[in-house]
Amino acid sequence: MLLRVTQYGEPILRKVGEPISDFGESLAELANDMVETMYEAEGIGLAAQQVDRARQLCVIDVRPPEGVDIPFHYSFDGKQPPLDLIMPMALANPKVTITDPTEASYEEGCLSFPGVNGKVDRPVGVRCEFQDTEGNPHVIEADGLLGRCILHEVDHLNGKLFIDHMDKRDLKKNESKIRKLKRASRDFLKERKP
Repeated sequence: MLLRVTQYGEPILRKVGEPISDFGESLAELANDMVETMYEAEGIGLAAQQVDRARQLCVIDVRPPEGVDIPFHYSFDGKQPPLDLIMPMALANPKVTITDPTEASYEEGCLSFPGVNGKVDRPVGVRCEFQDTEGNPHVIEADGLLGRCILHEVDHLNGKLFIDHMDKRDLKKNESKIRKLKRASRDFLKERKP
């Protein structure tokens, strides 16, 4: 089922997600709906806050198009299974540690900020401990796009947004778009009030 993607200005995006404790069918269903919504919006990651739920859950799929080399290094539980076996991936209660603090710049976008892109510096290497939708523990280590995507989504789960890290010049360039999004969200929330 497709879910509505929350937009900048909706308070849920600044909420820290509640830890997941119930690893049942409803969590797997939510993760599947989030994956479907992410694909529909042509995204590579989606956090629970972006579908109006303040929970520690995000989904990720950074598989490159067929025939294109994987532009990052990764290990999953100490092995390197084909990405098709582990993606799309649902991460519940992710805990991130930085393994390579060297910063790299990359132009990021966000499904909650349609039309807004800007350079964001993030650490290159990450290690993420998380649980799958059945509660099984896993560890993923990654750099490149996968590492960045994990950092972007885990930020969402902690109420942080990519504009908080965006290059000041790029932020300035996007100012009017961001203001417009905020106004539209304010109007949307007013209409929704009973």
